[in-house]
Amino acid sequence: GRNFGAGMSGGYAFIWDSRNTFLKNFNPELSDIDPLSKEDKLELKSLINEHYKETNSSIAHAILEDWDREVKNFKKVMPRDYKRVLLERAEKEKAKTLA
Repeated sequence: GRNFGAGMSGGYAFIWDSRNTFLKNFNPELSDIDPLSKEDKLELKSLINEHYKETNSSIAHAILEDWDREVKNFKKVMPRDYKRVLLERAEKEKAKTLA
């Protein structure tokens, strides 16, 4: 819907944008659209596969059948504050392992 991302304070969302229309509904004030990492792609595929198993969704099935093409239609929306918190946590963990 319109103004997507405006109220996000934590977590992230994967958006399937097969028609390339998401940007007109995205509010970039507090969140970013990030590229999918390798880990994101694995998580996303697992989530879609689980959804397919639970619902027998024809859309999920079509996405999984043509994964290499369809994964390019996904966007990851991440609130900037949440991203900052995750980076700070990762830095603290790295410092602990180096100490």
